[in-house]
Amino acid sequence: MTAARGLSDAEVAQRVAEGNSNDIAERATRTIPQIVAANVVTRINAILGVLLLIVLATGSMINGLFGLLIVANSVIGMIQEIRAKRTLDKLAIIGQAKPLVRRQSGTRTLPPSEVVLDDVIELGPGDQVVVDGDIVEHENLEVDESLLTGEADPIAKDIGDAVMSGSFVIAGTGAYRATKVGREAYAAKLAAEASRFTLVKSELRNGINRILQFVTYLLVPTGLLTIYTQLFTTYAGWQDSLLRMVGALVPMVPEGLVLMTSIAFAVGVIRLGQRRCLVQELPAIEGLARVDVVCADKTGTLTESGMRVCEVTEFDATAKRESVADVLAALAAADARPNASMQAIADAYRSPPGWIPTATAPFKSATKWSGVSYRDHGNWVIGAPDVLLDPSSEAAERAERFGARGLRVLLLAAGCVAMDHPDAPGQVTPVALVVLEQKLRPDARATMEYFAAQDVSVKVLSGDNAVSVAAVADKLGLRGETMDARRLPTDQAELADALDAHTTFGRVRPDQKRAMVHALQSHGHTVAMTGDGVNDVLALKDADIGVAMGSGSPASRAVAQIVLLDNRFATLPYVVGEGRRVIGNIERVANLFLTKTVYSVLLALLVGAECLLSKVIKADPLLFPFQPIHVTIAAWFTIGIPAFILSLAPNNERAYPGFVRRVLTSALPSGLIVGVATFASYLAAYHGRHATWVEQDQASTAALITLLVTALWVLAVVARPYEWWRLGLVIASGLAYVVIFSLPLAREKFFLDPSNVMATSTALGIGALGAAAIEATWWIRARMLGVEPRLWR
Repeated sequence: MTAARGLSDAEVAQRVAEGNSNDIAERATRTIPQIVAANVVTRINAILGVLLLIVLATGSMINGLFGLLIVANSVIGMIQEIRAKRTLDKLAIIGQAKPLVRRQSGTRTLPPSEVVLDDVIELGPGDQVVVDGDIVEHENLEVDESLLTGEADPIAKDIGDAVMSGSFVIAGTGAYRATKVGREAYAAKLAAEASRFTLVKSELRNGINRILQFVTYLLVPTGLLTIYTQLFTTYAGWQDSLLRMVGALVPMVPEGLVLMTSIAFAVGVIRLGQRRCLVQELPAIEGLARVDVVCADKTGTLTESGMRVCEVTEFDATAKRESVADVLAALAAADARPNASMQAIADAYRSPPGWIPTATAPFKSATKWSGVSYRDHGNWVIGAPDVLLDPSSEAAERAERFGARGLRVLLLAAGCVAMDHPDAPGQVTPVALVVLEQKLRPDARATMEYFAAQDVSVKVLSGDNAVSVAAVADKLGLRGETMDARRLPTDQAELADALDAHTTFGRVRPDQKRAMVHALQSHGHTVAMTGDGVNDVLALKDADIGVAMGSGSPASRAVAQIVLLDNRFATLPYVVGEGRRVIGNIERVANLFLTKTVYSVLLALLVGAECLLSKVIKADPLLFPFQPIHVTIAAWFTIGIPAFILSLAPNNERAYPGFVRRVLTSALPSGLIVGVATFASYLAAYHGRHATWVEQDQASTAALITLLVTALWVLAVVARPYEWWRLGLVIASGLAYVVIFSLPLAREKFFLDPSNVMATSTALGIGALGAAAIEATWWIRARMLGVEPRLWR
């Protein structure tokens, strides 16, 4: 067959000039101007901006200090997302699948964006079709279009047949000519869907959105009530009324919750990027925090991808005319795209005899063998002994003994029919066993021990002989029963039971890997699938989290949410740990921010209700206890700084579903206790609207003291289980307020007056009672949720 001619450089330049290039953005990240706009023009910034203008109109600059939140929210969010974008974009270029393009100037790999209309692109096993086209060359070419159609059966391709971007080669070789590029090709949609830096399908983000909706429902009526009562019922000066109104509204806004969530995710991306881990979908970080089963391939994952021929054992084959070395060298030379096993044979036998192939059968994961027919030299097959031989034969038993040592064994056999015959390979005659040695990854055992310590089950799913797989698992300290996947039941319930009862599986077909993932999920497991070969693609796609090796096939990298560019399985514990850090810490932070919103709303409702009642009974209405500066300093060390530190701290606790329920059951009672205690303290110290400025400041200070004591105890509960730095964080936050109340300048600038011993003592007493109530609810909540309360790690 005449090779299809590639384009000349002039033809390529002409097509680029005409706009017929594959100029699709490889990643759907936001541009830097979009990131800036998204972080500056937000609903929360708009609310805080309006409130800031109101405060500035009163002339009280110190009370406008909360306006720094607008700058902090915007700047921190922009910096972290831009850093994450740059990290992802750099890693995407490294991990990009590059098609092999044939041109008159030479055949070379190019970025997908440099492919033009009418380019000839070569294909081999594991290659993904990057643009739409028509087949111009083929040799036993079979394509899997399951990513497009959902059908997993391979489709044989002939000259003139169409191939769609998003499909991938599972067997054979060939070439196709590009007919649709750029936004006209299906690849445009696939790339945008597979490579997006996004927060969609995230339980964490969805939960936070639900919480914000709940908060919005509270804010609107409470805000309207506060505005009315503070402006029209207190009869205080307009400046004081406006300040008290803003002091009530500012803490209701959970200004840091979305920010801390975005920062935690972005920092997670950056940290994983430093370990050469490409996160193709951001929710994968969160998903890994929930993983309780990891399905791992053996070759390339637990063992190093390279192999070497360590032994060749020949049988007494009377019909053998050619030397085993010549046959192996010829088979390796006939394979245009050798897999790891055939590459090891090619490295060991570098002098092919120059035989002329007349028919070939490529290796397929489903059949476990490949073969070549030669003119004047017969038909030769190489593949899995337990597939090609009678299990009771001497050759099969000898192969089994090699496999029991953890070695990979291939059978070289003479076939009785040509390799293009429908019955191929037919009856085979064993000629030799080719024994290949794989080195265990030096860090694989430590990785297995980490997962065992974290209560994460590991299932080894391999296409190799079950005995060999079991031997490798045993060397890694992985305990459990081994099963030959050819004996697995097809019923999903029975399959799930078999997976629960066994740890390692050999001779697993690609369709079985997919079924095994589904079966595990049917038992409520969150499954991570790791792999590097084309036979792993379907399982990677359907697992909760797909993890591909950077050296793996382009198809496996395209469908995985996470790509380990350094090919180290040992990176996975860091990825799992990062996921746990993100989701666990955001849950802590959400508790703090939602508690603040609850007590702020409750306090505003109580004050508003008292004002309405006072108007009816002709009594003195309550001024809101706090000015904006009071709620600003209250947030500094009970929420702001501690939340930032907690959101970035290490956290290895496995995440569980029910984020919203856990946050609400913690924040609602805590917020109610803080709000009621603060209101009680304010009532005890309040002297009416005719009180002097000193008396009003003393009442506000008493309310603030109670608020700080109870809010600090909320922080103390959220920080559990304690480590030395968490306990230190709580103590340092409390001491910070002691310093603020001790400094005369701070008391003057922040309108604080704790000099009334009775009011201050009462405030501390009510705060202590509130703290005790918060402590009690923590123990009660733990019992209701069925979890063990832990004070210390």
